[in-house]
Amino acid sequence: MYRTHTCGALRKADVGQPVTLSGWVHRRRDLGGLIFIDLRDRYGLTQVVFHPEEVSNFGIAELLKYEYIVKVTGHVVARTAETVNADIETGEVELSATDIEILSQAKPMPFEIFETTKGQEEEELRLKYRFLELRRERLKDNMIFRNKMISHIRTYMEDRDFLDIATPILTVSSPEGARDFLVPSRIHPGKFYALPQAPQQYKQLLMVAGFDRYYQIAPCMRDEDPRADRSPGEFYQLDCEVSFMEPGEFFDLMEPLFVELTEHVAGKRVKQRPFPRIPFKECMERYGSDRPDLRFDLEIQDVSEWGTATDFKVFNAAEHVQALVIPGGETFSRKEIDDEFTAVAVRARAKGLAWLKFAGGAFDGTIKKFFTDEQLNSLQQVLDVKEPCIIFFAADTWEISLKALGAVRDVVGDKQGLKNPDMIAWAWIVDFPMYEKNEQTGKIDFGHNPFSLPQGGMDALETKNPLDILAHQYDIIANGLELSSGAVRNKDPEVMYKAFDLAGYGKKQVDEKFGHMIDAFEFGAPPHCGFAPGIERLVMLLRNEPNIRAVMAFPKNQKAEEPMMGSPGEVDDAQLKELGIELRKEK
Repeated sequence: MYRTHTCGALRKADVGQPVTLSGWVHRRRDLGGLIFIDLRDRYGLTQVVFHPEEVSNFGIAELLKYEYIVKVTGHVVARTAETVNADIETGEVELSATDIEILSQAKPMPFEIFETTKGQEEEELRLKYRFLELRRERLKDNMIFRNKMISHIRTYMEDRDFLDIATPILTVSSPEGARDFLVPSRIHPGKFYALPQAPQQYKQLLMVAGFDRYYQIAPCMRDEDPRADRSPGEFYQLDCEVSFMEPGEFFDLMEPLFVELTEHVAGKRVKQRPFPRIPFKECMERYGSDRPDLRFDLEIQDVSEWGTATDFKVFNAAEHVQALVIPGGETFSRKEIDDEFTAVAVRARAKGLAWLKFAGGAFDGTIKKFFTDEQLNSLQQVLDVKEPCIIFFAADTWEISLKALGAVRDVVGDKQGLKNPDMIAWAWIVDFPMYEKNEQTGKIDFGHNPFSLPQGGMDALETKNPLDILAHQYDIIANGLELSSGAVRNKDPEVMYKAFDLAGYGKKQVDEKFGHMIDAFEFGAPPHCGFAPGIERLVMLLRNEPNIRAVMAFPKNQKAEEPMMGSPGEVDDAQLKELGIELRKEK
């Protein structure tokens, strides 16, 4: 028997019991013949003491090194009051060893796992030895939390009559927003499967089949560039679809899941219940983002009427002038304003960031000279400025001016400590535009999922400016993260043809790519809607992790490579020949 207990199990009630433990040597201390080790497994730590006169093979204890795996037999003894370790759950007892066996030796580590560097080594090295980095407490706890969260999700969904139905991993290439990963077919030379970007079409077909409540912890593969909240290659999502529900009913059904994950699984607090439901346009105009962090209440204000009436050319020539009042911001230095706030506004495509400080009942700042006292008094009234503050201004198009101040608002949240790490501010963002204009081509394109139902149906598609049409599209957001997009689905073939037509796709193109969907809908499709929250993003949110790689067991690096396994890798000529593929040699 390798163990009778885990390394986190022993308590004072076990004193006197014979015990066998197995685990890793977490720490070793030699006190002049008396040897102590902390023995570790995923459940915790237990201190083991080796007395020369009590251990039959004491010489082995003298050979133990960091991260050796050992089996220890002995009996549980109580620690003296002065040696109790209150920092660990087993801290009131220790194991007095009578026998030890080395199960596996460990060569010197490529980096210190626990003691010295605290995980600051080069990422490439850590990912190459990810199996060692996963021994670290933070990553280990993230993996355990992820498992606990998914278990809770499954229980929640199945208690509400959702069916877990697997969908194909090998499917067909489809224009769904990202590049597909292609898999060549040996049986059908010259043809390719595609890995699913999401089970979007399959879950809609399951609604047509009559499975009115479907879910799946679904793998999704997208060939897209990495970023902090996006994994290059693969990720997982809670894929979910329901029939015969209005969006409001669906929100009411799913909100308690996120409350339970927040409060019962993560031990955090939900800011507001029910979750706010904010139209996209209103959200942008208040917060400068369609996924704002609502843990704090700073809101943007439109001062276009005031700004265009002044002689300041930056303002009076702009389509829109927006302002963000930051109480306490009058203490920001010029360097902070330039290096932090202006920099993020420029990255959001603003030409710059204007500002005024208000303190002691008066305005100050480099642009003050462009305004009369009357105009400044009017600004104070418009913005209801009473306390010391700084006012940031962005003057540009509607979108750029708002997004610039939205980016500034986010930095302010960090800088002023407004983002409570123990609070989750959930919200639904609704009424997204159905279409948007492609800035490169000037053409109309879908704003989000092309299968979303346009508000107003066929009448809206035939009579409205496409850019004015709203979709039955929604996102669930929290703390500045978009967790999921969702929508009421378009199930009417004629409405679908018209929706694609406005985006420049002819009937023939739609039939080629989505003919199976059209065909299915013509056999009778119930009204249906759904969404697909990202599993990794949920873990990031609930564990306060800034990077998605910290919540995945074996992630890719920023170049979409996995240094440990060496993927992507080359294959031999025989494999290529069998698939009918010949690689072109680049000069």
